[in-house]
Amino acid sequence: MKTTLERLYAHEYLTRQEAHTLMLGLADKSFSTEQTAAFLSALRMRDVLPTELLGFRDALMERAISVDLSAYEPLDIVGTGGDGKNTYNISTCACFIVAGAGYKVAKHGNYGATSVSGASTVLEQHGVKFTNDADQLRRSIDSCGVAYLHAPLFHPALAAVGSIRRSLEVKTIFNLLGPLVNPSHTKYQLLGVADLKQMRLYTATLQHIDIEFTVVTSFDGYDEISLTSDFKAMSNHSETIFSPSSLALPAVQGIDLYGGDTPQEAAAIFDDVLNGKASTSRTACVLANAAMGIHTICPNKPLEHCLEEARDSLYSGRAKEVFRHYLQLNS
Repeated sequence: MKTTLERLYAHEYLTRQEAHTLMLGLADKSFSTEQTAAFLSALRMRDVLPTELLGFRDALMERAISVDLSAYEPLDIVGTGGDGKNTYNISTCACFIVAGAGYKVAKHGNYGATSVSGASTVLEQHGVKFTNDADQLRRSIDSCGVAYLHAPLFHPALAAVGSIRRSLEVKTIFNLLGPLVNPSHTKYQLLGVADLKQMRLYTATLQHIDIEFTVVTSFDGYDEISLTSDFKAMSNHSETIFSPSSLALPAVQGIDLYGGDTPQEAAAIFDDVLNGKASTSRTACVLANAAMGIHTICPNKPLEHCLEEARDSLYSGRAKEVFRHYLQLNS
């Protein structure tokens, strides 16, 4: 580690294999607390290369509790988090709408980093019991179209650095890795990021992973399609800038997407969306993200057609029924 720290202090970069080896060392607690903290801090002070991110990811996936859901060809919808916007849980709502439209979803998530509306927080408020039991997860995705993978149950390697991350109280490389380490190896991913710099990093990284992806960012800093501004989408196949009006959707104010002050409020907002009782702004936002998820699975379908599928899933009650069934299976 001493040699690595000296290199990092000299603004040098790591190869993919070096990053892989170092992450395994962190997972195995091969380094002192001070060395680990210095390493995470040194990385935080400069940009991370896609090759480094891939190496760190390789190590975490190597140590993860893997679940094979490949037969279902599922989609994951996830945001990087940490955009400071405290929105309601748009990505999780979108997952159930996508499942209501007939597609399979395997969402990887956790408690909120900077809000009360993390995916795990909202689901736990509904009585969901998280599991890493492969048979139970297969039953869930087979029966209702959705499996949820609570990250801490699948990545024991993260526990090795948990106390150090909490002590640092700043973002680390692990915040970047979260969206890349779904242990079910999904075939598709819709990933929301907070800015164009992150978009470039993740698209360059995902191109080296066997996955069909779309990365989206709103130009005013939301890590999802917020409809509060124009937004950009980059995939394996295309790069496009959209406006809300180009999709015949309303422009939204940031206050309309507020996620509440407590986990209970966050869960209530989530329910309002799936029950068709939410505001026009909240509903339009989640429909836009669900449509982009469907478009990621079916890139040859016009996004407008995907939006109609999402609307039909929500307004027909199928998305609500998927969620009701999911709770029956997982509570």
